[in-house]
Formats: sequence, C-alpha cells, structure tokens
Amino acid sequence: MPDNPKQDNDQNTGLKMLSCHVEEEQISQYVVTRCQILIPMFARLRMGTEGEQLTEQETAIYDRQIRVWGVDAQRRLSKSHVFVSGLKGTSIEFCKNIVLAGVGSLTLNDDRLVTGDLLFANFLIPPDENDFGGKSVAKLCCDSLKDFNPMVSVSVEKGALSIFDADFFQKFDVVVVSCCSLSTKKSVNSKCHKLPKRVAFYSVECRDSCGEIFVDLQNYSYCKKKNEEAIECELHYPSFEEAIAVPWRSLPKRMSKLFYAMRGNCLTQFLVISDAVTVMVGVQFIERFEELEGRNPGETSVDDLPSVQNLRKELCEAHCLSESQIPDSLLKRLIASRGEFPPVCAIIGGILGQEVIKAISGKGDPLKNFFFFDVMDGKGIIEDISNVNS
Repeated sequence: MPDNPKQDNDQNTGLKMLSCHVEEEQISQYVVTRCQILIPMFARLRMGTEGEQLTEQETAIYDRQIRVWGVDAQRRLSKSHVFVSGLKGTSIEFCKNIVLAGVGSLTLNDDRLVTGDLLFANFLIPPDENDFGGKSVAKLCCDSLKDFNPMVSVSVEKGALSIFDADFFQKFDVVVVSCCSLSTKKSVNSKCHKLPKRVAFYSVECRDSCGEIFVDLQNYSYCKKKNEEAIECELHYPSFEEAIAVPWRSLPKRMSKLFYAMRGNCLTQFLVISDAVTVMVGVQFIERFEELEGRNPGETSVDDLPSVQNLRKELCEAHCLSESQIPDSLLKRLIASRGEFPPVCAIIGGILGQEVIKAISGKGDPLKNFFFFDVMDGKGIIEDISNVNS
C-alpha cells in the first residue's frame, strides 16, 4: 500500500513543533537559572557605602573574574593601592597581571634611563629608540600599562627607593621591591612594619633561570573553605631581616639549594660577651658580595667565581654545612648571567600576582614566606623560614 505523503508531512510538522517547544522550555529554564545567579550578584554590588560599590563599568569589565573570586574580593582589589620599585622582567609581569586584575592604583618607581640591556625582558618598553630617548623606565612602563586597563590609575614616583620614609608607604596596601640592595630591602620592610596599618611587603628577584619571592604579611588573617565551611586562619610572618637571620643549623636538612645560593641567608655567629650580651653578625652571600664590592644588583660575572667560592667556604664551615649544598654549577649560573630569562619572569610574576590578590582579598592560603623556582628542574619550592632566634 503506497505511503500517504500528506500524513508523513503532518507528522514531521508535529515533531518539529514539539522539538521547538522543548527547546523553548530549555532556553527559558536556562534564562531563569542565570537570572537566579546574576540578580543576587548585582544586588550585592549595590550594597555598602558609596565608596565601597563597584561601578557598572567595573562590573562589566571584571565580570569573569568576579565569578571566580567573588564580588567582595573584586571590590577590595579595586580599592587597593600598590607600589612597585625596580622594573625588570619579573616585576613587569607582576604589574601587567595586577593591572588586568583591576587594582585601584599602581605607583611605579624606577628612575633609570632605558638602555638596550633593559629591553631583553621588559615588554612594556617600546623597542624604537625614538620612543624611549631620555625617558625613565618607570615613565615608559606607566604609559604602556595605562593601555592595558584604563580603569586602573597608573602613576610614577621619582626618587631613590632608599630615601622614602615610613609615612610615604602609609598610603599603600602592598609594597613590592626588586633590583635593590640587601640593606634597602631590610630598610623598606622595617618601615612598613612601623606603620599603624598592615602593609604587605614583597621582594622579588630573577637571576638567569632562577627566581625567588619573599613575603611578609605581618599578622595576617584570612578565610579558607574546609568541608564547605569558612574557617578563620591567622599567620604570623617574620620580617625580612628576621627571616634571613635564622641560623643555618636550625634549618631543615632538605632546604632548597637556591635559599643558600640566591638568597644567601645569613652567616649568623653568636659571640657571648660577659655571659650576658649576644652579638649577632650577619654576612650575606651573593647579595652581600655585591654590597662589599660596591656593585648594583646583578653586576657580577664568572670572573667573580673564585671570590664567591671563598665566601661560600667561610659560610659553610661556620655553619657545618656541606659545600655541595651550594654547587659550583648553580653559582656560575647566578653570577654569570646579567639578564633575566623571560619564561621564568612570567612564572614568578604570575605567582606574585596571585599572592598579592590573595593578600588583598583575604581569600586562599597565602605563601609563607620564601618561594624559589629553578627552570633546570621545573620545581617551585616554598620554604617557611620563621623560627626566629632573638
């Protein structure tokens, strides 16, 4: 019996109508679900005082990251003020990351004039000499960063880092230093500790294919989730000077070689005078070597290896530490290269950006208190150096 074309056509039409009806219901349900999520979120954006609100423009720009870390975290970011001194590859990566994240303001400090060496890992400096002739690194980086996110206020602060007093750092929530001497790091960190409010301090460096971060959040409280419950946690951070003054003999046996070689730690000897007075003498390793030689950070070469090896011998003998903990191969890499390895800069700068966002938002376990990365083994190692002997 022949098929009925009209009947088949009616059946197909009915199936299509039913399919469309199902699709409409699915779409309607999706819209309702999204509204249930977004409406409360936008309502929360309107809560609080006028100074605490996110604007509609901020909400639109940061929509994706608001879904990741929440409205409150984004609000705190947008009201935070960050200071960065020493603009090389690693700190530039960090600046790019936090500008895109949407901090309130970023202040840059680096009065050096641009040279060819600085172009190697600093992608914010235009390669055309006509563009950077006579301008400081901070000025050129400032102009470039403004294009990344017009919502963030980016400015330049002129002057040597060492001349800024404690009151200067009062206006910031985060201070990041790089490419400065050991004594300057100690001084800036000490000034941050003297302030009535908590100012997060970070030191970041990249030498050749190795990188490090130091973190000091002072007395820090934050929330983390455990079994779907929010738990209040507290951490106490030692200052930079306290951390590097921890005797080597009290450190874990499996301590990162980079801690000894790159950070240098401190040769700590205790000389007892009249059974009452304890004098602590600190001598840094590579950073200390640079200071003794009157050099800027990174101004070392393979010709310095014999002198650095002598210093290594003195340090290791004083601490009963095997010289194999600071191998020649690692020393050569650290002192021979005057440049930065851009991929390492990206890794360290990304981790530093993540840590600063944690510190500002109060969400997530922060790093405590040294982080080391070596591209030769591809490992990132956290070392908690907090057993302070006073």
